[in-house]
Amino acid sequence: MENSTANPENEPVIENRELNIWEALIPVFALIGMLAFNVFVFGDDALSGSNQFILLLGGGVAAIVGYFNKVKFDFMIDEVAKNIQSTAGAILILLMVGALAGTWLISGIIPTMIYYGLQILNPTIFLAACVIICSVISVATGSSWTTSATVGIALIGIADALGISLGMTAGAILSGAYFGDKMSPLSDTTNLAPAMAGTDLFTHIKYMALTTVPTITITLIAFIIIGLNLDTSGSTDTSAILNSIESSFTITPWLFLVPVVVIFLIVRKTSPLVALLIGTLMGAVAALIVQPNIVLAVSGMDDLNFISGYKGIMNAITVDTAVETDSEALNDLFASSGMAGMLGTIWLIICAMVFGGIMEAIGALARISKALLNMFHTTFGLFASTVFSCLALNVTASDQYLAIVVPGKMFDKAYKDKGLAPENLSRSLEDSGTVTSVLVPWNTCGAYHSGVLGVPVLSYAGYAFFNYLSPFMTLLFAAVGIKIKMLSEK
Repeated sequence: MENSTANPENEPVIENRELNIWEALIPVFALIGMLAFNVFVFGDDALSGSNQFILLLGGGVAAIVGYFNKVKFDFMIDEVAKNIQSTAGAILILLMVGALAGTWLISGIIPTMIYYGLQILNPTIFLAACVIICSVISVATGSSWTTSATVGIALIGIADALGISLGMTAGAILSGAYFGDKMSPLSDTTNLAPAMAGTDLFTHIKYMALTTVPTITITLIAFIIIGLNLDTSGSTDTSAILNSIESSFTITPWLFLVPVVVIFLIVRKTSPLVALLIGTLMGAVAALIVQPNIVLAVSGMDDLNFISGYKGIMNAITVDTAVETDSEALNDLFASSGMAGMLGTIWLIICAMVFGGIMEAIGALARISKALLNMFHTTFGLFASTVFSCLALNVTASDQYLAIVVPGKMFDKAYKDKGLAPENLSRSLEDSGTVTSVLVPWNTCGAYHSGVLGVPVLSYAGYAFFNYLSPFMTLLFAAVGIKIKMLSEK
């Protein structure tokens, strides 16, 4: 995930001794029930707004529980404010991603990626190639978010042109993106997990590789098998699509300089916000130089001059824009909503933070974690309770950071009491907290990637093999007793 403006590792876990486990679970059961009914009624359209209101209703239920347990309303609001403040960086990044997508469309950057990608990536190897490409980019950048917003968007476009399922493609993209999010020393979650557990970064990464490498290997094999059995009708004749792209855009490999510069900046540890802003501005300049006719068309004016150029660029950055071609399939593909297109996702994140903030304020998150801890007494049980706690927090708190911070704080002493080295805890936090966040539609990560890639979470979740196999892998290692490091070994 991207950097946040807050420091979640410094936030205390709020406990409420008057709150029992059943009271803590009331808002959870209420939220799950309401969301299930809402999705049944609205289907994929539930994320258009009704789910957001359901999250607020869930927060209302939590507030009522808090009121009867002597938690002041002002305190709940303060926790909500802290939660929303912690997402400020993510919200700004979302807006900038929308802006970047707009200028990269009218400049021809995304069409150029699709144009060359159609000639290189055939359906048989496409999905496995998505995993590898996104793994390399996310390890280099330390960011699943940036990977999804740059190369991910281009790969979705290529898949659409090849006739490959967008759900499968998004699953492959996110499998690779979260491999890097877990393993890169530049990733904030990869730094946060060992900080919570009390180990160092590179010990954590080395120990995490034991479960991560088998998981990504299984993921690659799965996508290779799927690729071998895909209907390849999408690649039998791409000449018509290629001609349509060429007739609408000026295609030149020089346009690849823009995404290369953005990736280079992030590798050099430039702030993602700064890198995305530079990418947006470079896309705008490229549009004026390479695609002046498209800029003029987007502006809605008759002559290209400073005013029409400015208006065309600003329209691409902020509102809906589309480039028409003689291919109906490409017309849907070559459309962007700019910053305005990200407002629905931002709305979802804010509402999720309201629910998570109130759950934190009334002490429900800490109570649920403690209950999970008390259910298990063996070493495997301790690992299992950590995994389930992380999963539960991704669902209830709707935030990847809280899914690492709260269990990290709650289980730290339990691992030490069992004589387990802290990297066991840090690995469990990443194997379950980091990667499963993208599988929850109302989680900040699920909402972000779904919004950026334009694929509903429920459409890609079944194909994000790496993301849902990771918790099973860490539980398998714990059950069999493979590479479980003890404190005495240190």
